[in-house]
Amino acid sequence: MKTLAHVKDKDEILRRLQSIEPSTPRRWGRMSAHQMICHLSDGYKMYIAERKVKPAHGIVPPPVLRWIALWSSMPWPRGFPTVPELDQQVNGTPPVQFEADKRELCGLLDRLTRRPRDFEWQPHPHFGQMSEESWMRLAYLHANHHLHQFGA
Repeated sequence: MKTLAHVKDKDEILRRLQSIEPSTPRRWGRMSAHQMICHLSDGYKMYIAERKVKPAHGIVPPPVLRWIALWSSMPWPRGFPTVPELDQQVNGTPPVQFEADKRELCGLLDRLTRRPRDFEWQPHPHFGQMSEESWMRLAYLHANHHLHQFGA
């Protein structure tokens, strides 16, 4: 299974990110390519406890939802609601300058995978406490999902 813990998978995500331009059209959803870059950065900041988010409460227990999202073969649904702090239509970080925002995202991706780690994982709003293995899987899947949204 792909994960940012594997150098080849990280390199794949970085290569696909480089193919995104401000004018890259979306296949679904409401975000622009630039908003997607900021959304992924917000997600990675949440992972490393630099962006605080409130827990999201759902009907599926976090361990079950986590297993389905990270380890089952079920594709992620389009339009799954994100937490307001990461939602580009609500409280997500607004885009400023495309290339600078993309560089920030690539830097965050490097920081997530650097050893030794200089941060502590915080609980995920939907999945709760997670292992490093789960965080690295999520970090890959989240980027992969949104890169597919823009045909990359």
